[in-house]
Amino acid sequence: MADIERSHPEYQYLDLASDILENGHDKPSLGGGVELRGVFGRQHRWNLSNGEFPILTTKQVAYKTAFREMLWFIHGDSNIKTLVDQNIHIWDDWPYRNYREAADSGEVPVLSQDDFIQKIREEDFDSEFVRIWGELGPVYGRQWRKWRASDGREIDQLAWAIDKMRRTPTRKHDVVTAWNPEFIYEMAAPGEKMMDLPPCHMIFQLDAEDNKLSLQMFQRSADLFLGVPFNIAQYALLTRMLAQVTGLQPGELVHTFGNVHIYQNHFDAIREQLSREPRLFPKLILNPEIKDIDKFTIDDIKVEGYNPHPPIKGEVVVVGGMF
Repeated sequence: MADIERSHPEYQYLDLASDILENGHDKPSLGGGVELRGVFGRQHRWNLSNGEFPILTTKQVAYKTAFREMLWFIHGDSNIKTLVDQNIHIWDDWPYRNYREAADSGEVPVLSQDDFIQKIREEDFDSEFVRIWGELGPVYGRQWRKWRASDGREIDQLAWAIDKMRRTPTRKHDVVTAWNPEFIYEMAAPGEKMMDLPPCHMIFQLDAEDNKLSLQMFQRSADLFLGVPFNIAQYALLTRMLAQVTGLQPGELVHTFGNVHIYQNHFDAIREQLSREPRLFPKLILNPEIKDIDKFTIDDIKVEGYNPHPPIKGEVVVVGGMF
């Protein structure tokens, strides 16, 4: 029985957590004020062809929030108002950090973070406040759908990859990247609007074998406790959606890590998670009528049979950007 239980795919995640706690290297986090412990170069594989859908069960994952964020990426958005209007606040800290710095220098009125977010919620999309302070810069969705070329064109990488997978599924060049050096760290041009948070899950590649579409994503920096459960669910969803719109069956999600780490203020939380046994994965049901990636809404995505252990809270460490 123990061998059967240990075959549960969620043990990939749990074993990695144990590896980090026991063998990881400690280092400071940039700007976050909390040290982290991590390892470099790991990989997980999630089978999507057997009907199971990998939402972790050893703690409750807010998968609807994760799905809404993925739809935000897919639609090419980069302003937090779209998320705030859906009561999603996972990106609030980064634009507020910019606003607070401007307030500290006297450029704008002082607002608490709650008041800042309320102002984003109340004002229209085309208001000056929302356009300036709600904007994250050319982050994931903008790079996927509106990559700015040197001749002024905007390249829709995701649409290109879908078209190539439909027409020539055996090719090996279906790659979508969010890592654009023109907007990252010291490489950004003076005065250019940088990404507030340079991409962590920075590139993915599609592959088709035996009429099954698989996706491999490379994540340069991975917060195992808070971020990775979201990322697994999001990219499994993306793989399923891409398989459907290209007329293929779902294959495998391959999740490749650069530095994967646990922040020290999450150590107790992840030890609690490690004390739990995985439960059966749920099923994901997509509206079969949707054949265009841009047509998916949250109402077209259903999860059945999700029965996780209770949630475990953890504070977000606000890192990234230039300091």
